[in-house]
Amino acid sequence: MPIYHVKHTTRYSYSSAVIDSANQIILSPPTDEYQEIINHEIRIKPLAVVDNYEDFFGNQVGIFTIVEPHTDLVITVDAEVETRPVPVPSDFWSPKSQWETIDKLSLEVEFLDFVKSGIYKALPIIRNEIATIANKGKTVLQCVQSLSSYVFDQITYQQGVTDVETDIDKIWELKAGVCQDFAHLLLEILRISGIPARYVSGYICPFGNELRGVGATHAWVEAYIPDYGWLGVDPTNNCLVSDRHIRIAFGRNFNDCTPVKGTYKGSSAHTLTVSVVITNEKIKTEEESTILNDATYVQQVIEPVAVVNSYQRFIEMQQQQQQQ
Repeated sequence: MPIYHVKHTTRYSYSSAVIDSANQIILSPPTDEYQEIINHEIRIKPLAVVDNYEDFFGNQVGIFTIVEPHTDLVITVDAEVETRPVPVPSDFWSPKSQWETIDKLSLEVEFLDFVKSGIYKALPIIRNEIATIANKGKTVLQCVQSLSSYVFDQITYQQGVTDVETDIDKIWELKAGVCQDFAHLLLEILRISGIPARYVSGYICPFGNELRGVGATHAWVEAYIPDYGWLGVDPTNNCLVSDRHIRIAFGRNFNDCTPVKGTYKGSSAHTLTVSVVITNEKIKTEEESTILNDATYVQQVIEPVAVVNSYQRFIEMQQQQQQQ
């Protein structure tokens, strides 16, 4: 059973000092049947105390604030994780009995969040496209694998053309994106096919360069298979999830699993750099700047947004009224 060492570094660099930074982080993988967290540490600069709680889905969520002025915020995760192979479901049930089970599950409270599809313009087109793939003459597992292959074939893996706010219509139009986009498209296709599906965030571990998504946080989908449970499916690599995937969190979509999000007071101009380094050997202690030289994700927000406090806004409104 492999043991992986993860160093995940997130740095926000601001154009000028900011204050009152309030943040939420979902960066703590759970120990479960297929992975064991041997060591896990989160370090924050400037120094901050992290309070933890479990969200609605059972994910470990941390919150912290930094009141004093700062020009950089660095969040570093060091983790040591042992993973185990995930068995493939037996597929001997008749398709009819499987789909009858799926239809019943869709009415249960536990699954309601994972069967409701979104509202988007491309829905009729997508539904028509997958009609022959997701037919009930196949077992649920066969449909899930066929739909994953369909997404893999339809979407070109291309960085920089989408962001965290890109919706299904845009993904469908571009036919390109990264792991998050592959996961969101498969998620919707499974749901409109009647199969419960949930979004998963985590890491994918290297073994050469044959897998997409290495070097950054990864995303995939879990589909519910009758008489088995939740099965991880990675449409970016068109494979089932096993001992090379480390799960951090799951939810209805990316918003439920966002690794880092927050607010602060100050100019919006900033640079975000993210790096994930995963090895089978202990990562020696390094300065965050060294790791970030090979950052796999960089986002720059150039145009600052004017900060207007409530008193300033009140004065402006009075002045406008006097001019009328």
